[in-house]
Amino acid sequence: MLTSPSSIDHMRWWNKWKNHPSLRVLLFTLAGVITFFLLLPNVLPDDLDVESGDIAQDDLRSPVTVENSEETERMQQEVLDNIDPVYAVQPRYTDNQLERIQDMFQTIHLVQLDIRQQEGDLTFFENTGPGGEEWSEEEQVQEVRERISEEFAEALDDDTIRTLLLADLEELQTAQDTITSAVHDIMSDEVALNEVDEARDQVELSVRGSSIRSSMEDAMADIAREGITANYMIDEEATQEAREAALDLVEPAMIREGQILAEEGQVVTAEIHEQLRLAGMTEESTAYGAYAGLALLTGLMMFVLAYYLGEAKTSLKTNNTHLLLFLIIYLLTLGMMKLASLLQELELTGIIYLVPAAFGAVMVSLLLHPRTAIFLSVLFAICASVLFNEQSASVFDFGFGIYVLFSSLAGVFFLDTSSRATRLLKTGAYISIMNMAALFAVLFMKGIPLNWTESFLYAGAASAAGFGSVVFALGLLPFFESGFGVLSSARLIELSNPNSRMLRKILLDTPGTYHHSVVVANLAEGACEAIGANGLLARVGSYYHDAGKTVRPQFFIENQHKDDNPHDHLPPKRSAEIIIAHPYDGAAMLRDEKMPKEIIDIAEQHHGTTLLKYFYFKAKETSNEVDERTYRYPGPKAQTREAAVVGIADSVEAAVRSMSEPTMAKIEDLCRKIIHDRLHDGQFDDCDITMRELDQVHQAICETLQGTFHTRIDYPDDEELKTAEGE
Repeated sequence: MLTSPSSIDHMRWWNKWKNHPSLRVLLFTLAGVITFFLLLPNVLPDDLDVESGDIAQDDLRSPVTVENSEETERMQQEVLDNIDPVYAVQPRYTDNQLERIQDMFQTIHLVQLDIRQQEGDLTFFENTGPGGEEWSEEEQVQEVRERISEEFAEALDDDTIRTLLLADLEELQTAQDTITSAVHDIMSDEVALNEVDEARDQVELSVRGSSIRSSMEDAMADIAREGITANYMIDEEATQEAREAALDLVEPAMIREGQILAEEGQVVTAEIHEQLRLAGMTEESTAYGAYAGLALLTGLMMFVLAYYLGEAKTSLKTNNTHLLLFLIIYLLTLGMMKLASLLQELELTGIIYLVPAAFGAVMVSLLLHPRTAIFLSVLFAICASVLFNEQSASVFDFGFGIYVLFSSLAGVFFLDTSSRATRLLKTGAYISIMNMAALFAVLFMKGIPLNWTESFLYAGAASAAGFGSVVFALGLLPFFESGFGVLSSARLIELSNPNSRMLRKILLDTPGTYHHSVVVANLAEGACEAIGANGLLARVGSYYHDAGKTVRPQFFIENQHKDDNPHDHLPPKRSAEIIIAHPYDGAAMLRDEKMPKEIIDIAEQHHGTTLLKYFYFKAKETSNEVDERTYRYPGPKAQTREAAVVGIADSVEAAVRSMSEPTMAKIEDLCRKIIHDRLHDGQFDDCDITMRELDQVHQAICETLQGTFHTRIDYPDDEELKTAEGE
């Protein structure tokens, strides 16, 4: 962080609240609420002050897809009304009639037996007339009526029953067989309700053709006619299945998204007004669903964002100052898009594509982390598809969302931090090209016809948006850097410029230290990148880590050249004091220069609390009562992985430089020993570097040194060349 007094970290109120456990929840909640209200006007449907009989002033399009349930029910009823009942022959009806005929003849036979038994004075039979007296003819007929089926009892007259009662067994059997056969033949075919009379005439003709007395023939005809009934009836189950099958074919009456409900100048009928109400376009409609849906959407966005930032290995995971900065950039970008969306009312070709969509992604990439900017680009695309939905009948215009997504991603992928001028031209140009490509891709896929003038306006707007995003970012970048104490990549690159005042001082006053720092920077950067730490920070921190040596340059061996070593004339304790002072002298100088805190920390922590062994053992040669603490750096120990790696690289470089005949095997052993000694000395206790990462640091440093101490070819001298040529 910056040490500028304008930094938010120097404000008392922020220091009081920035580590509060509920602060992150509060920040995400506040961001979600602001997002909700920024998007809300674009989600709520327009309330049309229109009644039945009014004239539509514009084309009225449905913003949603919704079912017109009343129209669906009307269509279904119309289909049901046109479905004829399904008829089918019911075999059971024929069987029932034949059973009734058979039952009737059995009843006649039983009554005849009762009558004969009574005439034979067999009084022990129960079926006798009242009081055991003989039955009269009326009583005999009545007895038959009570025993036969209700249908036959009502249909047959008394003469028919008397005729049957007077018939002998043979006649009854003949009559039964004839009637049964005739009824079965007729009812084997379809007999509809309107065909019953015709069928009865046919069965009567069939039974009258038999050689039997006329009275019996009349009785048989009456019974046969009554035996005929309709058997071609409505099949309720089949009819229901037919109705259900027909209903399945009826498509719901839908009001489609984008459907024109009323054209400009058209009279709004009652039917059209009802469709407008269903689409939520009238004053009577209450958009509860829009409120609920947007609340869920913003809630999901904030939840996913909070979860991602909590899992990603960036400063946003624990640093609430950086989180506040991130959310301010997010809301500022969203506000800029909201303002740009208001330009839709101007209805100028391509004007809405002037939105500086890549601004937020560029700022987050510069100030925080590119990976986070990529995730944020997706959220910007979702919000933009809602904010810029004026030209879409839907709540979402995903075409514009795609435009914003690719614009933001271009701001992340093509961001060049080499210099401000180059970044302005190069990154802005790349974003502009990406904007134009995404814009025309969407327009072509939508099938929008364009002339040359419109194409030029669209391209100009997209190009201006690309450069505008970078211009806004570069204009606001210094304020965010100083206001939030953020050490950005751009700031680090500026600090690495050899022409900066501090680096020139190191170069001129301590050229040996400068060369040492450059080598350390190479070693530290490669090692930090190997473990996922900030390699650029390690490089720049290495440039300044020995700035304190400029106070007494002659007391450090890399700056002594052929001069006498002044430590030869000083007691070990005094020499140790001078050497130990350099990290803190450097930190004080860097604070005076308003350098970033991360750089100051590396300068102050790169030696940790290590022991100055050379002077410690030199002191012990003259006295056994030597306090080890006098010869240890007071610390603090390395607090970050970058500071720990710079400390390792500093020790390795100095040790390798002092080797008389360095080989890769010796260098690897030396590097491993330095890391091992620092580990057991507790120098990594205050930072989160792991054993696996220390092994990766060792490997990366050795690979970098291998390029410095590679095997060289021994070229022959002039005499050897002459001898070789002579041969």
